[in-house]
Amino acid sequence: MSTQPVTTQPPSTNAPATLPEPQSLTPERLRAWAWHRQGLDGSLAGCTAEQVLARAGWARSVGGANPYLTLFARAGIRREQVDADVLARRILELPAARGCTYVLGRDDFAWALQLGRDAAESAFKVVGRLGVDRGEITLLEEQVLHTLAEAEGPMDPRQLKDELGDSVRNLGEEGKKKGATTTLPTALGILQSDGRIRRVPANGRLDQQRYAYEPWGLPASSLDDDAARAELIRRYLGWTGGATFKQSQWFTAFTVAQTKAALAAVGAVEVPTARTTSQTTPQASSQPTAGGDALWMLPDDVGLLAGFEAPAEEQIQLLAGTDSLFLLRRNAADLLAEEDRDKPALGSLALQADLPDHPILDRGRIIGLWQYEPARDRIVSWLFHGPTPAVTQRIAEVEAWIREDLGDFRAFSLDSPATRQKRIDALAASAGASAAEALPVSSAAGRAAGSAAG
Repeated sequence: MSTQPVTTQPPSTNAPATLPEPQSLTPERLRAWAWHRQGLDGSLAGCTAEQVLARAGWARSVGGANPYLTLFARAGIRREQVDADVLARRILELPAARGCTYVLGRDDFAWALQLGRDAAESAFKVVGRLGVDRGEITLLEEQVLHTLAEAEGPMDPRQLKDELGDSVRNLGEEGKKKGATTTLPTALGILQSDGRIRRVPANGRLDQQRYAYEPWGLPASSLDDDAARAELIRRYLGWTGGATFKQSQWFTAFTVAQTKAALAAVGAVEVPTARTTSQTTPQASSQPTAGGDALWMLPDDVGLLAGFEAPAEEQIQLLAGTDSLFLLRRNAADLLAEEDRDKPALGSLALQADLPDHPILDRGRIIGLWQYEPARDRIVSWLFHGPTPAVTQRIAEVEAWIREDLGDFRAFSLDSPATRQKRIDALAASAGASAAEALPVSSAAGRAAGSAAG
């Protein structure tokens, strides 16, 4: 595949294609469509990290390994290359939408930071209620910049606090209750959202949350706030292939008015979908009916979806629970087939927005769950319907990659082998129970085959 820069096109000025029939937009088809839009079908093979993040969406980073697996699953990019891209500032971990940290490409740095600025300013409101005025934070910002400029290299928060001394105010027990122990994090957050400093991973890796800071001086975005919001909606709808109004609001943290304005600015089209069986009454027909949640889509994507056909062959991927396929819309339950939602071991998974374990998928459908057990250098998996050769092969490939590149697979910064052992044991138990259930069926089939042969 070409490694030329991936560009995202502005909204089409042509009239949108005829809307697909709602009955044709079944959960199965929409799962495969989202899978395709996320580049999990192999269409991003050979792309750079910047290209993958531009096409599939920013990778959520909470001190876990999701950014690495995001890039490995879609383009086969190894950790060494990802870390080199971070060092060269081709990709960085920055506070963006909702003030949450994502790994994104350099073309998005300035306007993504602009979107996260409100969250940084809201942190000031917290310390403001503790008696800290804006002038005190502004002075601390200048002192931080001066200290970093004079330093021989990046400085971590402890080093900065020691160097700044009394300029950093301790906010006491009341501050601790509100999550603001000192004034330093507020100043660092504002400086980072303005692009005046940036965080540097302490050991060059993204799957931890130990950082130092260095001066940056990123030029400001050329977009005003309305244009930045419109750009995020355009990217978001492209990454997802379509999302509901509420899903768009959750990801962006825009108000209703801001969301409506951004959707209008990109010419988004409202596309009705089919209802699922679980949305219908027991007396309803088993055939899909109109009336499912409408998706907002980019005009050009409407025509692409109308002609889209789900792949016939297996396409197996192991992803992180925070992968863009799930996190952008927080709709993990939609990726479960109807017959899998009632499995006792899944508990309330079908009612949850987020997954308790990492998913195994085939063309957008969750077919199992997994965790990594570093003590035994293995992936522990539970497959709802047993393995196929393709599933077994992909598990082995990801297992080897984790062992060679990462050493462990943490979901977030505080995840550890000890804290996840309960989930590992639960997955192993579920896998054992599923195998036991399948055994009588296999034995009966074998006896029947033997009788027929006799």
